[in-house]
Amino acid sequence: MKMTVWTQWDDLIVPEGITALGPATCSLESADLGAIDFFVPQYMGGSDALAFARKMPNLKYLQVPNAGFDDAIEYLRPGMILCNARGVHDASTSELAIGLAIASRRGLADFVRAQDRGEWLHERYPSFNDSNIAIVGFGSIGQSLARSLSGFDVTITGFSRSATAGALGMERLDELLSTFDIVFLTLPLNDQSRGLFNSDRLGLMKNGSLIINVARGPVIDTEALLKELNSGRLYAGLDVTDPEPLPVGHRLWSAKNCIISPHVGGDSSAFESRGKILVEQQLARLARGEELINIVARA
Repeated sequence: MKMTVWTQWDDLIVPEGITALGPATCSLESADLGAIDFFVPQYMGGSDALAFARKMPNLKYLQVPNAGFDDAIEYLRPGMILCNARGVHDASTSELAIGLAIASRRGLADFVRAQDRGEWLHERYPSFNDSNIAIVGFGSIGQSLARSLSGFDVTITGFSRSATAGALGMERLDELLSTFDIVFLTLPLNDQSRGLFNSDRLGLMKNGSLIINVARGPVIDTEALLKELNSGRLYAGLDVTDPEPLPVGHRLWSAKNCIISPHVGGDSSAFESRGKILVEQQLARLARGEELINIVARA
């Protein structure tokens, strides 16, 4: 087969008949992109990186390097296939989610601020162990998170719409929310999940409980969350926010009981090798006449 692919990796290994382009051989800003059939936008490039798909009239396959793909839907044209990077970011996102939770539970942010002041701040904080934990969204990342949590003395309950892999159905979430000490959000953003944790649902959470969002910012109603945080009733660890990037002066920056990381869940050293391997496997499947994996939409 003959195909032209553009990725951020200039040393991509591709099957015979496939031409690999990258930053060193094809500038997306200045080159004619009409020959590109398979496009992998630059990781963490956002809408600017995705927008190059509109300059590729013969594009057939859009392989995003993220697990989330909601922002790529608008770039599909008839005949195109959209794939996500399911599995690539599981380990990195899981470790950050746990890091945020432990940092919040054990007061690490307070200790770092005290260190900046040269102050020995001895306080007792809740343990991460002995927690009753919910994972809302039990796909690839949620299941990876559950495996990572298995080394702690915690109880884990997964929730998903499909109620597979041992998860409960989402219809059970409200019934059980008040029993959880920590709620992890790892679900995709769509019409069903947007605003899922609104004022009513946040109000169902246990006093003093913690919500960790490594999904997408709009899964939580920001105004409702601010009210709960500043009242001191809830705690949060946010790798994603709404809006994002979080503007200077936004009230989330100064909210009580809140730790924020700048959407780095999947952006670790683990991405390079895992992302590259996924793309090479996808191209090998095409060369063998097999269907791609991780197809999330067809136009």
